Amino acid sequence: MNNDINPENIFPIDGFTNTVFLKPLLDKSGIQNIEVGDYSYYSDFDDPTQFFEQNVLYNFGFSETALRIGKFCAIANGTKFIMADANHATVGVSTFPFAVFGKGWAEAMPLTDYPLKKYEDIRVGNDVWFGYDVTVMPGVKIGNGAIIGSKAVVASDVPPYAIVAGNPAKVIRTRYSEEEVKILEQLAWWDWPIDHVQAVIPVLVKGQIQELHAYAQQHQLI
Repeated sequence: MNNDINPENIFPIDGFTNTVFLKPLLDKSGIQNIEVGDYSYYSDFDDPTQFFEQNVLYNFGFSETALRIGKFCAIANGTKFIMADANHATVGVSTFPFAVFGKGWAEAMPLTDYPLKKYEDIRVGNDVWFGYDVTVMPGVKIGNGAIIGSKAVVASDVPPYAIVAGNPAKVIRTRYSEEEVKILEQLAWWDWPIDHVQAVIPVLVKGQIQELHAYAQQHQLI
């Protein structure tokens, strides 16, 4: 069985331009502080090719943070990632960003002297599903296999294989037991050669972890 889904095609669905694979789109953009794995896609009702301009917000670079998205993620229309460059100083009386207006205000205190909170990168695991109009805040880590409900505002870390929803997003339930999650993390099917991924699509979609584990053992994938 040959894999004929090319991860380098920006438009992977024949005849449709509302869905893009993000990795080749990123490669074309030249943006340096974003990483996306193979087969992760974004769907948009209008123009998905503007994802990195319209959905990754405040990416000015001075915070020196990055956005890192794994493989096989499904990102629905309107999902936005807020980069740490949106931050304001909050330790003093005012949160107003005087320095960004330049001239005398910047001379009074340059932006490099502002006591801005330090954030880590936004990290999204593999096989994460983002529902419609999700917002992800700076520094958040989202584990493998998580599901993010529509219009959720993700302001804190999401465990692997958790389902979260709301504002702020809270864990509604976990998809698997703690032991099953450990097995899935060990299997890491998203890193298998794509011909093996294609072979186990029925298991991935409607099968059991035990079946996936047995296949991995049979083909020496773990």
